[in-house]
Amino acid sequence: MPKFFVTSNEIENDKIKIKGKDVNHIKNVLRAKIEDKIDICNTDEMKDYKCEIEELTSDYVTCKIISEKQNDSESNVEITIFQGLPKADKMELIIQKSVELGVNKIIPVDMKRCVVKLKDKDKIKKVERWQKISEVASKQCGRGIIPKIGQVIKIKEIVDRIEEYDAILVAYEKEENNYLKFEIDKLKKLEKDKKKIAIVIGPEGGLEEDEVKEIQENGAKVITLGKRILRTETVALNMISILMYELEI
Repeated sequence: MPKFFVTSNEIENDKIKIKGKDVNHIKNVLRAKIEDKIDICNTDEMKDYKCEIEELTSDYVTCKIISEKQNDSESNVEITIFQGLPKADKMELIIQKSVELGVNKIIPVDMKRCVVKLKDKDKIKKVERWQKISEVASKQCGRGIIPKIGQVIKIKEIVDRIEEYDAILVAYEKEENNYLKFEIDKLKKLEKDKKKIAIVIGPEGGLEEDEVKEIQENGAKVITLGKRILRTETVALNMISILMYELEI
């Protein structure tokens, strides 16, 4: 049985009322019945509930909470990916696997070498689809939140957000001296319960030198991932895995 997500507004006393698209899934896909058990997560408080279905209508499903526990799947490492827009299938893979690995937010970035150029009218639909992929991946791997997929931004907007993070790491194939492990060593020395890290990744064609320079001059750290040049869809998975392994408690 898959997990369903709600907010605190949908919980009253020991009852949870599920509305929206999940109602159809519960009734017509899972063919659930009264007294069937389902798992629900409150994303506001990151609590997991074991529930029993009490009422099924066309508009909502009412469940009674049987037991609850704190969801402990979230990390002390909070990672945001600024992903240069790749082709659609690659973006979907990046989102799905990054969510499974523990990323908190993915923000698509329109960079100079992006092959994909989305029209304004298409951006909203794309982000809605990507958000759905994030939600499905979250359910599959038992997350306590649904990582947010942000609206498409420009490089300049990354610069405006640098102060929000303990480190912004830019993966750049022309960097030769500053390895990811050097920046991880610095992060390990930070006396913080939760570390906020951003990763900047170019599209299929990579980052332009002036894009790298602009971010670097505003405080980002440009790093190399080694002697081999990785595909854009590999970089996020590589970096998240390493950062979680080294920094997660």
